[in-house]
Amino acid sequence: MIVLTGGTEEEFREYVVARGSALLHAAYQLTGHPSDAEDLLQAALVKTYLAWDRIEDHGALDCYVRRAMVNINISWWRRRKLEEYPSENLPEPVLGGGQGYLPEQMVTGDHSRLPEQVEEALDRLPTRMRAAVVLRYYEDMTEPEIAKALGISVGTVKSTVSRAMAKLRGDLTVPEQRQLEPQT
Repeated sequence: MIVLTGGTEEEFREYVVARGSALLHAAYQLTGHPSDAEDLLQAALVKTYLAWDRIEDHGALDCYVRRAMVNINISWWRRRKLEEYPSENLPEPVLGGGQGYLPEQMVTGDHSRLPEQVEEALDRLPTRMRAAVVLRYYEDMTEPEIAKALGISVGTVKSTVSRAMAKLRGDLTVPEQRQLEPQT
């Protein structure tokens, strides 16, 4: 067990209590899975704890932890084996009840679930697309910063974000209601 000196352990504990839920939300945005988010945040907090005495600006701790989460997540991607394989057949779209997209709520004007629907749509994106969108629009990183963080080119960032946004738009588009014409 590593023990820090000079009240650092208490400072770290206070930081985690104060910012833990916001950081967990950011981790969830990166991973898309609650248990993966918890693991990612824990790994990032361990790195932060070990570097606590070397971090000069404690006002920028959130940035340090988020950067650690991005780097750790990228390392995990690179170690992971390919779990999805291309196929000639497209999966059936998820409609109606359950965990999927609920078009009938959107058509009737119930936008109260919109934030949850955006989260669900993000969850359905492939890992790299989700990470690019989260870094761009949630973390407000520039395309060169995202390229460096993900280890890809700026052009790949642009195309990945563009394709991801197109998928999100398609997932969240309200189907037009058809007008029934009167029978003559």
